[in-house]
Amino acid sequence: MGILRAENLVKSYGALTVLKGVSLTIEKGEIVAVVGASGAGKSTLLHLLGTLDTPDSGQVFLQGKSVFAQSRHELAEFRNRHLGFVFQFHNLLPEFTALENVMIPGLIGKRPEATVRARALELLTLLGLSDRASHKPAQLSGGEQQRTAVARALVNSPELVFADEPSGNLDSKNAADLHRLFLRLRQDFGFTFIIVTHNPEFAAMADRTLEMRDGRVVGG
Repeated sequence: MGILRAENLVKSYGALTVLKGVSLTIEKGEIVAVVGASGAGKSTLLHLLGTLDTPDSGQVFLQGKSVFAQSRHELAEFRNRHLGFVFQFHNLLPEFTALENVMIPGLIGKRPEATVRARALELLTLLGLSDRASHKPAQLSGGEQQRTAVARALVNSPELVFADEPSGNLDSKNAADLHRLFLRLRQDFGFTFIIVTHNPEFAAMADRTLEMRDGRVVGG
């Protein structure tokens, strides 16, 4: 049945229909790359699967549960507990340290601060950032900032991690490092990743590639 299933997702913005009946299934532990030309609907699909936006019609199921059957408040709590997000621009809060940024989703979820701090430090160490924990984003390199954002996405141990062009703002070395990191996290911890990318090298490293064209999935 898969960990995530979408059925006939349709989404329009005004007169423009961006998604035209997308259905797909994601298996637990997969790394799935979503590719296609700009405007094909990739980011819109990611936002619907990640409950950041709602479809005009169609449904999304996570582990058999209809996610959009929940109230807005329930959906926000669900997103915090079960989903992680990494974007092209790291979106770290500049006034907080790397450690504090990583802790934010756990604190929003009202988990004990000591538990969240320990988990955040564990992730920063795993990602080679233990000596950068007390640094603010402006004191980190681009690659370090994005790895901090990955740690933040993982702090609540989500069932699914969504990434929208996560290496799009990195140089080729840091992009390759980030791609290898996703593979290692899947191998060592079983995380499931759905990643929108224009990077052909990364798409080739994924378990499966979904190609979008004109609002539909045409391959994968």
